Amino acid sequence: MKRLVIIICTLLALSGAAIARAPVPIGVIPVAALPAEARATLALIKAGGPFPYAGDGSVFGNREKMLPPRQRGHYREYTVKTPGARDRGARRVVAGAGASGDVRTSGEYYYTDDHYNSFRRIRE
Repeated sequence: MKRLVIIICTLLALSGAAIARAPVPIGVIPVAALPAEARATLALIKAGGPFPYAGDGSVFGNREKMLPPRQRGHYREYTVKTPGARDRGARRVVAGAGASGDVRTSGEYYYTDDHYNSFRRIRE
């Protein structure tokens, strides 16, 4: 009986993990509704830097499959400063390279404040 309970609990835990990882639809957020730090990061992206964090501009692999599927290298990630955080925090702007291949002019920008668990497309 104890073994059956363990098996059932394991199955429930696994099914719960699968449900928790279901993609969340991408919403939209106007630039004016972004935190000031995110607006500053977006301005730095458009200016081409300089960026305050070493990881800024690195390839965002979209492993979570939350953003529209694109070829590897299309998305780049940038840190949004989180006041009081001792590390990079959870906030990011992810920029798509667009048809031009340039994140500065693509107009394809996404904001996450929960470390890639959800995204909102930035509407300019």
